[in-house]
Amino acid sequence: MGYTDQRFDVNLSILYTELPLLERPAAAAAAGFTAVELWWPWIETPTPAQAELDALKKALEDAGTRLVGLNFYAGQLPGPDRGAVSVPGEESERFNANINVAADFAASVGCKALNALYGNRVEGVDPAVQDELALENLVVAARAADRVGATLLIETLNKPESPLYPLVSAPAGIDVVDKVNEATGLGNAKFLLDLYHLAMNDEDLSEVIEKYAAKTGHVQIADKPGRGAPGTGELPLEELLDQLRKAGYEGYVGLEYKAADAAASFAWLPAEARAAK
Repeated sequence: MGYTDQRFDVNLSILYTELPLLERPAAAAAAGFTAVELWWPWIETPTPAQAELDALKKALEDAGTRLVGLNFYAGQLPGPDRGAVSVPGEESERFNANINVAADFAASVGCKALNALYGNRVEGVDPAVQDELALENLVVAARAADRVGATLLIETLNKPESPLYPLVSAPAGIDVVDKVNEATGLGNAKFLLDLYHLAMNDEDLSEVIEKYAAKTGHVQIADKPGRGAPGTGELPLEELLDQLRKAGYEGYVGLEYKAADAAASFAWLPAEARAAK
């Protein structure tokens, strides 16, 4: 067990950001990784030109990397936004315009996990209205994901860093997962279990894993405090990943941490363990 027994991928929206988007897959490959994930790369538009989508597909293929996770359009991220699913008006419309674009791109590169960030609470809007809108949008997204054989991921964030985001506990995220699955009957909505965010919410990580491993579709890690690489903080990440594996989770573990020098930050993981099995 241990780190060498996991299937890691590099989040190219938080690591290697000093490089242009199309150069990042090759940088991850040069460090020994074969799997990567991305937030929605085109912050300004939910519907980029086909040439831009084709260029990213080619960059992934040329590097020999597989995209294993992709966010739907999520507004200004990084930035003040935390998704568009529950945000009435233009943002919700942009999310809907993105659903099939993201699903079709995922299908074109063999990506099987699509993450829909819920969105912040909006001042002056009834939370119940936002939740109703979110469920409507997530049902459409789940059906689109199912069409391309993918999982729809629901992610919880942490309250200190995302005070307006309503899903800031594992049970809150699981509740949305269950509601989407109940509404669609497809069963393809899953929990995105991010150990850093859960730790920042002071949740019992072992208990969360024990309760929700079966409903987990993707895992992300960073150490706490600081959101750095494993070993820079206090979290027993190796033990927690072992626990996840023993609980039956066999999916990818996204490296979604901050590092001034991405290549140097991978020292905790032996080079021979970086290619996803």
